[in-house]
Amino acid sequence: MLFNFANVLVFLAVACGFVFISLLLGRILRPIAPSPEKLTTYECGEIPTSPAWINFNIRFYILALLFIIFDVEIAFMFPVGVVFKQWIRDGSGLLALAEIAVFVLILLMGLVYAWVKGDLEWATKLTPETKNIRTEIMTRSSKV
Repeated sequence: MLFNFANVLVFLAVACGFVFISLLLGRILRPIAPSPEKLTTYECGEIPTSPAWINFNIRFYILALLFIIFDVEIAFMFPVGVVFKQWIRDGSGLLALAEIAVFVLILLMGLVYAWVKGDLEWATKLTPETKNIRTEIMTRSSKV
């Protein structure tokens, strides 16, 4: 029993030692030549035009979450599609089809909810109130 714990401890020690030695060698061997160009924010080779700390539009995250939800739905549907003929032969095809339909309908209700709420529209109409808030936020972020 103690031998197993010793194996784990030796493995952890070797792993930590490997990481530490690799970082130490990298620090010793790499050239250190800081310059203003190297200290700027890297944006795909382009010169930065704004500060690095900006707020992304929340719609991006909502659309990304919707994509992930429907991507996971497809991942769940592939195995069902593979064995569906077998389920029909076994006599449980109708039950499986009903379960799949309920699953898809729940996700479609979520999509309709997001659509009605306006989360799928990328560009929104700005009211005078939101225009004032937006200009205030932009002036604050330009001062930072």
